Amino acid sequence: MEARVMPEVQKRQVFFLCVFLGMSWAGTEPLRYFVAEETERETFLANLANDLGLGVGELSARGSRVISDENIRFLLFKPLTGDLLLNEKLDREELCGPREPCVLPFQLLLEKPFQIFHAELWVRDINDHSPVFLDRETTLKILESTTPGATFLLESAQDSDVGINNLRNYTISSNAYFHINVRDSGEGNVYPELVLDAVLDREKVSELNLTLTALDGGSPPRSGTALIRILVLDINDNIPEFVQSLYKVQVPEDSPVGSLVVAVSARDLDTGTNGEIVYAFFYATEVILKTFRINSTSGKLYLKAELNYEAIQTYTLTIQAKDGGGLSGKCTVVVHVTDINDNPPELLMSSLTSPIAENSPETVVAVFRIRDRDSGNNAKMVCSIQDHLPFVLKPSVQNFYTLVTERPLDRESQAEYNITITVTDLGTPRLKTQHNITVTVSDVNDNAPAFSQTTYTLRVRENNSPALHIGSVSATDRDSGANAQVTYSLLPPADPQLPLASLVSINADNGQLFALRSLDYEALQAFEFGVRAADRGSPALSSQARVRVLVLDDNDNAPFVLYPPQNGSAPCTELVPRAAEAGYLVTKVVAVDGDSGQNAWLSYQLLKATEPGLFGVWAHNGEVRTARLLSERDAVKHRLVVLVRDNGEPPRSASVTLHVLLVDGFSQPYLPLPEVAAAEARADPLTVYLVVALASVSSLFLFSVLVFVAVRLCRRSRAASAGRCSGPEGHFPGHLVDVSGAGTLSQSYQYEVCLRGGSGTSEFKFLKPIIPNLQFQSTRKEVEGYPSFQNDLGF
Repeated sequence: MEARVMPEVQKRQVFFLCVFLGMSWAGTEPLRYFVAEETERETFLANLANDLGLGVGELSARGSRVISDENIRFLLFKPLTGDLLLNEKLDREELCGPREPCVLPFQLLLEKPFQIFHAELWVRDINDHSPVFLDRETTLKILESTTPGATFLLESAQDSDVGINNLRNYTISSNAYFHINVRDSGEGNVYPELVLDAVLDREKVSELNLTLTALDGGSPPRSGTALIRILVLDINDNIPEFVQSLYKVQVPEDSPVGSLVVAVSARDLDTGTNGEIVYAFFYATEVILKTFRINSTSGKLYLKAELNYEAIQTYTLTIQAKDGGGLSGKCTVVVHVTDINDNPPELLMSSLTSPIAENSPETVVAVFRIRDRDSGNNAKMVCSIQDHLPFVLKPSVQNFYTLVTERPLDRESQAEYNITITVTDLGTPRLKTQHNITVTVSDVNDNAPAFSQTTYTLRVRENNSPALHIGSVSATDRDSGANAQVTYSLLPPADPQLPLASLVSINADNGQLFALRSLDYEALQAFEFGVRAADRGSPALSSQARVRVLVLDDNDNAPFVLYPPQNGSAPCTELVPRAAEAGYLVTKVVAVDGDSGQNAWLSYQLLKATEPGLFGVWAHNGEVRTARLLSERDAVKHRLVVLVRDNGEPPRSASVTLHVLLVDGFSQPYLPLPEVAAAEARADPLTVYLVVALASVSSLFLFSVLVFVAVRLCRRSRAASAGRCSGPEGHFPGHLVDVSGAGTLSQSYQYEVCLRGGSGTSEFKFLKPIIPNLQFQSTRKEVEGYPSFQNDLGF
């Protein structure tokens, strides 16, 4: 037990010895190190090993470290080298404030053995702060009556730096009234004092803005500024003064009550109540007080009653301006009442002529006088009418004027004129009077009636009812009254053969045309005549127009069969040899139609036949041909009924009966039909003639074939140049059709089928037969009863 206690006692003795030795070393003078604030981090301060006389390795071996009472880590110690470095930038103002000097104590602690060394870090101030005024603007109010030499204490600036870097001086911006005195408080602080150098005048300078500058003692020095605003307080040392000492105004006598006459204005250089001005009349008469009133604040003068130029032309007023201090000024206002232009001009009409005949030379339309009851320029007048009128004003004596025509008038261009005569005075404002007159232009018969067309074309269908209205002509006359009343009449026809009086008539009042009788297209297709339109003027004027009446065709003619003839004689019998081929031309039905156009387009149709299917009729040319080969079983006698129809609306038709006899050859004796056998028996002499005729036909057969071939060749060679004979597609061909020798016609015929030039119809033109035939000539006589076909037929 005792053996273990003894070592503990020895340890405690050693510890207290070390503490005693450390405290004895701690009581020595501390080490001092200096550094300027804002020095960069890791700046070298000192080597503690050298300063303490210790070896480099000894500090590290003894467990040395740097500590401070405030536990501020502003130092960095390296035990291995003994270097003491700055750990961070130091701000003296933050660490010490205004205290000087700024000392930061710290200790170097050695643990083995325990030992403490005291040291101090002195932070030197740098000029890093400028002087600052707490109030950036200070206002001083100084009476303009303040005597020079008066002082005014100003607020001091603050500077965080210390020593020589602290605030040292004040300056003020250059001016003519103040300077700065710098006072020392006795504690190292200085403060500024403003001193008045010259008398202030608020009316000249009412406010001063000075810049106060505080300077520290640094190098270079820093500064701070503040604005010193000096307000000069007013005293009543100025009287009110009017802008004008004399006001002259002109007021029209018709100015309404309450209107502004003039506004007077006075100025007072003082302020406050010393500068507040009140306006009032100064010794005004009763008339002025009844006529005018003044606004005491604004100085505006108003009318209180109506003015009368004839009673008073001029008013003279004295107006006083008084400030709050009792000082006053005066001005004079002269009001001239001016006469106004309150009477408009007058126009007194003496004579007026209306209407005026057109085409008349210069004519006096009106005579009048003008006047104005005013005087001076208000009574001077000018007179005018509208522009672009064929009238002119001519002045005369004593303000008389005449209104005359400038040129002959044309009623057809303008029949009436509304003229405004304007009389204007030269007053201010100008007054005018307008007088309206209406001048009408009477008509003269100087325009002939004019037709709406120079040529009229009217169309009327044939077979019209008598007194049918077929059209109208119209003419207008630009004149008026009787000069514009138009009557219509027919002119004598150019062709004396035209019975115009029996064809048409005209309504003399309205120009309507009427057909007097039924017209026949086949007799008269068109006719022309003249129409005259005359007015009822004196002398009468007239004009003419041409009227062309076209008669339109109506389907009023049925087809007429030329061959076979239908004149009541013995029927014609066609002979057909049994050896005829299919398509053998038996005969040809020839028909015409007195109409035109499509009303004359004919078509043929086999209506009845003794043996259907044996014969056929070509629809466009009327050729009757065999439809097949003949046989011995076919009957000898055949009766065919052919229907001929036109293309009109409604269509018209005619029929013809054909008798066909089948023979073995042309040498076979003629077999009469039963109905004519009796007649032939009574006419035996005719048999001889028949035999002769048959012989003639047989002898001419070969000749007819040759002629037919020759004619066909000639027609083909001239087909290209014979345009007038080329028919439309589907109608009759434009060449000769020879029916001689191919059948049993008693004579040889040639038919030329042509369209009428310009009509578009299929009317036929027949050539004369090569050998005259009695029956055909009898047919010709019948056709002569159709005048419209005589030019188309080859007779």
